[in-house]
Amino acid sequence: MECSICGRDAVYEQKYSGSSLCSAHFSESVEKRVKKELRRQISFPDRKGSIAVAISGGKDSSLTLHMIHRFYSKWKGIRISAFTVDEGIMGYRESGLQSARKLCESLGIPHSTVSFIDAFRTTMDREVAEHPSEIPCSRCGPMRRNLINWSSVSVDADYVALGINLDDYAQSVLMNVVKGDAGRMGRMAPHSDAREGMVRRVLPLRMIPEKEVLLYCILHGIEHDQSWCPYSERAQRNYFRNLVNDLEEHFPGSRFAMVNFLDHVKPYLEKSSASEILGECRHCGRPTSGDVCSVCRMMGPRLNTR
Repeated sequence: MECSICGRDAVYEQKYSGSSLCSAHFSESVEKRVKKELRRQISFPDRKGSIAVAISGGKDSSLTLHMIHRFYSKWKGIRISAFTVDEGIMGYRESGLQSARKLCESLGIPHSTVSFIDAFRTTMDREVAEHPSEIPCSRCGPMRRNLINWSSVSVDADYVALGINLDDYAQSVLMNVVKGDAGRMGRMAPHSDAREGMVRRVLPLRMIPEKEVLLYCILHGIEHDQSWCPYSERAQRNYFRNLVNDLEEHFPGSRFAMVNFLDHVKPYLEKSSASEILGECRHCGRPTSGDVCSVCRMMGPRLNTR
């Protein structure tokens, strides 16, 4: 198989574009799309500001940090930092933390850790044991999002970058369509407007398929943790992952079409929720659209973080 551009040996067949790419042109293809998303999602008119990266140590967040460093480290007015959320999952998070710290050290980027046990006085292992009938992600998600925003606020970040690839993003779009949750679709990152107490989330990899993320990491020697969360097998997302994969197999380009669909309708969805006012949770003081935030509502009276 030869590269469609230069005729050299190809390393990747890009079915959705009908191209075969060599190592150099594959890397160029990925970098061009990431750079386009960064320009679209992030604005530093005077080249001054701060970007925080939520890094788990896996391939997606590791490549996200690598790309943020690649494109912004030469800007003297831009501060880059990274943090890892430790959910308290025995035998899983330790290896990810090690990979995250190692990558940050190699890039000269400050890294910190924030944990469920410190913030919420619990761990995911404990939550799963105490709530065996519930889907683990339904409890982990709100707490993770809470700490991602809190960690970003604590370093005065203008943006927080998440390692979400094209497959992840297409799955989320489809999940919200099936659930009829237009409000959540309208709130999906990337965020262009700043809201009080909330750091704008950006997704540099949202146009990069998962396979391309992995191949880029391999070709460029970006070390990453390859372990999987032991609770992910029970995630509702797995069904939609298989569905999106089937669609892409039969209709190459389906994932991009889903993202483009959201981009077209999102401005209208955002208008419908523009009047939503964020206040402070009466328990923890963090931003919420109601009287009590989702984490405090979920954890109940045992959590009092003020």
